[in-house]
Amino acid sequence: METLTRVELFTDGACSGNPGPGGYGTILRYKDPKGNVHEREYSEGFPETTNNRMEILAVIVGLQHLTRPCEVTVYSDSQYLVNAMNEGWLETWKKEDFRRGKKSEVKNIDLWERLVKASENHRISYVWVRGHAGHPENERCDRLAVGAYKALNQNDKEGGTYGIQI
Repeated sequence: METLTRVELFTDGACSGNPGPGGYGTILRYKDPKGNVHEREYSEGFPETTNNRMEILAVIVGLQHLTRPCEVTVYSDSQYLVNAMNEGWLETWKKEDFRRGKKSEVKNIDLWERLVKASENHRISYVWVRGHAGHPENERCDRLAVGAYKALNQNDKEGGTYGIQI
């Protein structure tokens, strides 16, 4: 069996209002065979979104930046995300064609489907961390997420343009 590179993926989403302007922050970290630590940060802001969308997108972006199959530990302060993965909610939603009961459609289907696809080649475990409780990487991801949507707002005030809504 192939030995997979171990990667830590720290994520957070933020939103000012819900919905409202929001962003995500992602940190990828791994040690190479020589023991050197490598990190990459990713963040982006959106003019109209929700906190849950940003929480899911943060993981998608991190996974999409991996260039080979990895063993990934995802750290998130989103119980919605972590429970969907660890409690089997996502698997149930997929079996039920992303419906809850007979009437209610699961929210954020487009992102859940993207997360399923981004996860295909990896072994992933999800760990919940308490948000805004001093966890260094979670705090850093929060700063990235908030900074991304605040930069977007600044660009808007100055007449700049920004990416697609998500």
